[in-house]
Amino acid sequence: MKVIIVESEVYLAQSIANKLVEHHFETEIFRSVKEAMESNGDVYLLSTGLQGQAIAPLIEKYKDKIIILMVNYINNDTVGEPMRLGAKDYILKPFRIEELFRKIEHYKEYQGLKRDNEFYNEYIAHINKSIDISDAPDIELPSILIANNILSAQRLIFEYALRHRYSIVFVSLSESDWKDKFLVCNNNQVYCITGFKSLKKSEKDIFWNAIEGLKFILISETEIESSYNTILLSSKNQPFKSHSGIMTVDEYVKSTIEQYQFQYPDTELSKILGMSRKSLWEKRKKYDITKKK
Repeated sequence: MKVIIVESEVYLAQSIANKLVEHHFETEIFRSVKEAMESNGDVYLLSTGLQGQAIAPLIEKYKDKIIILMVNYINNDTVGEPMRLGAKDYILKPFRIEELFRKIEHYKEYQGLKRDNEFYNEYIAHINKSIDISDAPDIELPSILIANNILSAQRLIFEYALRHRYSIVFVSLSESDWKDKFLVCNNNQVYCITGFKSLKKSEKDIFWNAIEGLKFILISETEIESSYNTILLSSKNQPFKSHSGIMTVDEYVKSTIEQYQFQYPDTELSKILGMSRKSLWEKRKKYDITKKK
């Protein structure tokens, strides 16, 4: 990680740089904003005491980086306005180097979490494009959701949780530690439960007692006898299955084309199926599948 130090006091800048290098940071020192405008760093330690120099252009250019202000005193000019422009934090001179490390690590972790959040939001949005819940019923808590497609059911719960600002706790009853998931709970979370069929008869009473009073949606492919409200969700995205439960090759190819033809271009879909684009076209004709543009 490279730290850019913008400080006119050379001795102070060099002292900070030396300590950063000892902790395996790469550093570069600039005495003016003008010089630092062409720099390329991950963290910017920017002095607000640069006489006759406007720091706003530097902040605006690198506001996506970690900018920590080094200030002699706190007021609107040294802290308020720079942070409004995009600086992340400030530190009062003189300061302990450990305090600076703590701030850098904090914002480094924050940036990592922000990137992860953006990735997962993009991934979820991509997955949800292929899952149609436009005709889905309203959810009530607690409920049992009978669904022929687990992904559609989970998306419905995900949308509900976002709308009501709940966090989601996923519980699979097929895992040995499922009981522990119900020991810690709060009013701001909803349980998404699957795997009821995997419970032994002796475990079902334990399960019903464990979820009493909790906000939950129990997803099942078959009806469950209980006193809880039951919701039916029939998904248009459910892949075709033969009566034996095992697909033939033709059934698999047809199901795959129907389910993924709008997610992947024909070139990629044909590779996934191990056939040419011409063969893919012939399969569509055989199965009477129309790809609307």
